[in-house]
Amino acid sequence: MAPDDRPPLNVTEEGLARLEEWNLRPEQLPRHVAIIMDGNGRWAQQRGFPRVVGHRRGIQSVRAIVEEGVRLGLEQVTLYCLSVENWKRPAREVRFLMRLLRHFLVAERAELMEQNVRLTTIGRRDGLPPEVLAEIDRTATETAANPGMVLRLAINYGGRAEILEAARKIAEEARAGRLDPATLDESAFAAYLETGGAADPDLLIRTAGEMRISNFLLWQVSYTELWVTPKLWPDFRGDDLLRACADYAGRTRKFGGLPASSLAAGTPAG
Repeated sequence: MAPDDRPPLNVTEEGLARLEEWNLRPEQLPRHVAIIMDGNGRWAQQRGFPRVVGHRRGIQSVRAIVEEGVRLGLEQVTLYCLSVENWKRPAREVRFLMRLLRHFLVAERAELMEQNVRLTTIGRRDGLPPEVLAEIDRTATETAANPGMVLRLAINYGGRAEILEAARKIAEEARAGRLDPATLDESAFAAYLETGGAADPDLLIRTAGEMRISNFLLWQVSYTELWVTPKLWPDFRGDDLLRACADYAGRTRKFGGLPASSLAAGTPAG
């Protein structure tokens, strides 16, 4: 579906008022926002607290962004919660992250239902505690029919591992005679990814000022607009999301080509 053919976003009245404050129109918004939530540990250490305090404070930012996303009518928000590399952190911190994730799923389930948010996850299930998996499955099941924004949590996730696993599945299908490799295109390949062929992110936000992707959605962000802020994740709020959206609205997406205006003017490629 071409961008201009997509249905309008379901912006709430409060969301429309917010957009007016920022001189934005609904059609200028990204439909899918992905966020690398970085800086929890630094936030805590700057204040003389243990790193886990920053993780707990970061949950407030998650709530704020989900609420703002619903107001703005965003179709998808994907949050990088736990990478496959995060297991290298101190065991105490990892255990705390698991408890915090479970608590979030339990505490926010009713609110997700109220806001019509559908929760999904991507990432490897092996290694996650059974009690965490149980709450992931329960929340995903209870919110599965919600027609609103998709909140996708990347937990124990790595972009390279995702692509490798997709390649393995395709090889198995081809070996079994169920797939002709010659017919495989980008769209068909994307269907084997954990995101299941969902729309790629329009905007990728990274907090804490780091200029890297950190193995996040490597296939999906090929043509995604990047926005980096020095603000640490525990301080990130709805206004920051709108600031990122305003910057996004001022860009012209090329998808590897040139905008129509440049082509008409005979602008050379480069």
